Amino acid sequence: MSQYPEAHFIKSANAVNQFVMDTGSEVAVAGRSNAGKSSAINIIVNRRQFARTSKTPGRTQLVNFFGLREQQRLVDLPGYGFARVSDKKRAHWRDLMADYFESRHSLHGLFLIVDIRRRITEFDQQMLAFAEMITLPTHVLLTKADKLKRGQAAKAVLEVRRDLADIATVQQFSALTRLGEDEARSKLDEFLTRDAAQ
Repeated sequence: MSQYPEAHFIKSANAVNQFVMDTGSEVAVAGRSNAGKSSAINIIVNRRQFARTSKTPGRTQLVNFFGLREQQRLVDLPGYGFARVSDKKRAHWRDLMADYFESRHSLHGLFLIVDIRRRITEFDQQMLAFAEMITLPTHVLLTKADKLKRGQAAKAVLEVRRDLADIATVQQFSALTRLGEDEARSKLDEFLTRDAAQ
C-alpha cells in the first residue's frame, strides 16, 4: 500500500504561467534521462506507473506536478543530458528549469537522481551548483545499485559523499530490489515538512 494514498497527477507545464499555484511545499526530482528517475519516483511513492517509465530516455519533457498530500507536491523535472532533441528545445528546457528554480517559494528540496555506475556527471554538477546558489537542500539517490557488487556500491557512496562534502546528502538506491526506499521516503517527508525559511 502506498504511503501516499492521496497521491495523484495534477498537471504538466511547458511554461511558467502553467505551473500550479505556488503554495504549500514541493520537492523537485531531477536527473539525467537514463538515470532511472521515473522508476525511483514510483518506488518512493509505492505506486506502479505513477510516473511513466520508458525504455527510451528523455520521455519526461514537461514539468510534471503530482499531489502527495494536502499542500504537498512532488515535481518531476525534464531529464537532461541524453534526450535527442533540437538545440532550440534544449534551450527552452534550460530556461524553463531556471524559471522554475528561481520562482518557486514552495520548493523545499531537490532529489538528484544519479546512476551509481556513472557517478556525478557535468550535468549533475550544474544542477548541484544551481541548488547551492539558491540554498536548496539536495539529496542524491545513487540508483541502479543492484548493477554493482555490494562492496563496489558502498565504495561509490563513500566517494560521492567525499566529493560532495556538505553540498548534499547521499544514499544508494535500487528500484529493482527496493534498496533504500525507506531512507529515500524519509528524506522526502523531511523536505516536505521543512520550513522553507531555514
